[in-house]
Amino acid sequence: MRKIKIIPGEYYHIYNRGNNKQSIFLDEKDWSRFLFLIIYFQSPLIFQNIGRQTSHFVKHSVFNIPNEIVKEIIDKRIIELTSFTLMPNHFHLFTHELKEMGTSQYMQRILNSYTKYFNTKYKKSGHLFQGPFQYVHIKNDSQLLYLSAYIHRNPREIKEWTNKEHFFPWSSYQDYINKNRWGELLKTNIITDQFSGAEKYKSFVETSGAKEFSKLLDEKLLFNN
Repeated sequence: MRKIKIIPGEYYHIYNRGNNKQSIFLDEKDWSRFLFLIIYFQSPLIFQNIGRQTSHFVKHSVFNIPNEIVKEIIDKRIIELTSFTLMPNHFHLFTHELKEMGTSQYMQRILNSYTKYFNTKYKKSGHLFQGPFQYVHIKNDSQLLYLSAYIHRNPREIKEWTNKEHFFPWSSYQDYINKNRWGELLKTNIITDQFSGAEKYKSFVETSGAKEFSKLLDEKLLFNN
């Protein structure tokens, strides 16, 4: 049983990792597939031919979704995605619950859809993820800001992306400090409105240190890898 209920109007850190810490992304289409799911499953809208969309992203670094579909997602969404980072064997999402059970429905669709895709593609069976998704309620502004920094610094754990996390393609960090690739599908303003510009936010992320993250870990807001 979940001990903390997810409440509309509140923000949450959502995370999970591969079963037995296994990799959950084995090629670029896998990364693209999961990215598509977290961006476009914010409403109950059903999509066909997701594979075609992920192939398009691999080639062009953009999904080919018509503006009218995007507008429908925005009008009907049950959660807002605030920030994210995908890692080789886990992921972090920062979400805002809009409707009762919104996050649960969103995550169930994502994890079920991706597990089915992954097991079919790689001829596997059983659980891909380590149990149900985990979540932590963000209670104040300080937690909100430092959690954002933690999520966006996470790619530093990958050797080839150390100190280059602002270029990491599977994170929303670039959407905060450059052009937002997702428009209203990525609601950054709860964070960005607290800084005078993108460079100020980038400086905040880069200078947030172990002390702040240790405090968040003590408060059980971080995913202990």
